[in-house]
Amino acid sequence: MAVQQTRTARLEARISPDTLSVVKRAAEIQGRSVSDFVVAAAQEAAQRTIEETAIIRLSMEDQRALMEAILNPPEPNEALRKAADAYKRLVTESR
Repeated sequence: MAVQQTRTARLEARISPDTLSVVKRAAEIQGRSVSDFVVAAAQEAAQRTIEETAIIRLSMEDQRALMEAILNPPEPNEALRKAADAYKRLVTESR
């Protein structure tokens, strides 16, 4: 059974009559009101957008380079050693 949430906010948008006709038709096909259809479609699109930002897509070449860097990391250079030392001093001083 679906849990219906209390609606507490309003969203308005101006769309062309042609777009409204398409949205109305799609809502009819799903047996929903236009409002319910638009809210569901917006929520699905928003969720998909959020999920896509959490996924890193790499080419095969980049996957191999990442794997190589993880399995065989390079020795730290001078700049990294200085940064690590500065961080250690900062953490020690802040205690």
